[in-house]
Amino acid sequence: MNFRIGSGYDVHRTRPGNGVYLGGVLIETDISLVGHSDADVLIHAICDAVYGALACGDIGQHFPDTLAENKGRPSADFLKHAVGLLDEKGYAISNLDATIICEKPRISPHRETIRKNLSTLMNLDLDQVGIKATTTEKLGFTGRGEGIAAMASVLIFRK
Repeated sequence: MNFRIGSGYDVHRTRPGNGVYLGGVLIETDISLVGHSDADVLIHAICDAVYGALACGDIGQHFPDTLAENKGRPSADFLKHAVGLLDEKGYAISNLDATIICEKPRISPHRETIRKNLSTLMNLDLDQVGIKATTTEKLGFTGRGEGIAAMASVLIFRK
């Protein structure tokens, strides 16, 4: 099999705070995300997309929230692990396409910084990393500001 596709989805609750991590970038805002690690919902979705494409479980299997060593851990560590597995199994990423779903913070001022950071973390060219954002027009938990969601898809190929 030369090509594989993986998809990932993650959600984290919000609380009053001073910033959120998205794609490994700290965005200053009046909320934070609740999670065992740094709660980077975007990286978690990307990791699950990579693990799914490789048919090797999900982020919870590789980094259980029951382990103290994962408490407050940077999600960039998780992403480096997922990318390392790709290489170990003889695959590489063709492209990443991800969507952040939230009312706030506004993503557009940070989109290019997030893309650049992810391209560095994943050893990809910038044109292989697509980041989009949308709101839910004030509907549902993201619309009410109770959480942030992210979806990601990756196409991988055998090297």
